[in-house]
Amino acid sequence: MTILVTGGAGYIGSHMVWELLDRGEEVVVLDRLSTGFDWAVPEAAKLVVGDIADQTLVEELMESRSVEAVIHFAGSIVVPESVADPLGYYLNNTVKSRALIESAVRCGVKHFIFSSTAAVYGTPGNEAVSEDAPLRPESPYGHSKLMTEVMLRDAAAAHGFTYTALRYFNVSGADPKMRTGQSTQGATHLIKVACEAATGKRARMEIYGTDYPTRDGSCIRDFIHVADLVHAHYLALQRLRHGGDSLVANCGYGRGHSVLEVIEAVKQVSGKDFPVIRTGRRAGDAIAVVSNPQRCMAELGWRPQHDSLNEIVGHALQWEELLRQRNRL
Repeated sequence: MTILVTGGAGYIGSHMVWELLDRGEEVVVLDRLSTGFDWAVPEAAKLVVGDIADQTLVEELMESRSVEAVIHFAGSIVVPESVADPLGYYLNNTVKSRALIESAVRCGVKHFIFSSTAAVYGTPGNEAVSEDAPLRPESPYGHSKLMTEVMLRDAAAAHGFTYTALRYFNVSGADPKMRTGQSTQGATHLIKVACEAATGKRARMEIYGTDYPTRDGSCIRDFIHVADLVHAHYLALQRLRHGGDSLVANCGYGRGHSVLEVIEAVKQVSGKDFPVIRTGRRAGDAIAVVSNPQRCMAELGWRPQHDSLNEIVGHALQWEELLRQRNRL
């Protein structure tokens, strides 16, 4: 049986592919390579270049490879971009996910794991947010992901498959073995941007808002190492295989770091200073979002292995250096 990873040439998806291969799984990747890279897909996984909304292609792939489960990462992820282009986000993240879910139903796929987001909560308040908190997305990105969660819930009830939706907090870092990392051009992830500034790829970086009601005026986020995140996906797959019910769970560490604290950590770990420009707030950004990960721990048996901000930053910096060397070749 095969695991289909959509968006498997991208940042988180490529880490998922390595995790599955390390566990002895058969993997096929479907990616249109709009932001991903063919070189990020290991040779042991078959890469099919295509769109998840191409149902003929998807269903041929599911049937020919006897796909048992889908792990769905494909989609658009930039909050401010979603504010400027809401229809594009509803197309990529909602309409196309609907097509993928329908194909999975038609082909009898047993399990579906979905890359959701903490953006479904909006700004939840000062307490660590649990899965039963009110769902109040503040951007088209958050709404587009929540719509897909609802579709999965209803389709699973009607058609008898099981799913897990993992609500990510701020994913960062790189594979500890340096096989893959965040390679997207023009990425907006905070740690990625700060590491590019520290390694000279950017002349400076900007902070969007320093007047928030937080301890230092900058936004607060829960940063999770990508290796811990993809391991949670693997545990979710195993749980579904062993008869577990459908589940929605947070993926984070339960503690937050401010934007200014993250920048200081990058400066300390890299030993490099770089200009930081303070500017106004960015559309769609929540003030503070920190997870309560207890359900993930209890239901999946998940325990973080890389939950140090300095380790996350260190791996991200190592990957930036590898990218710099690659671009010189």
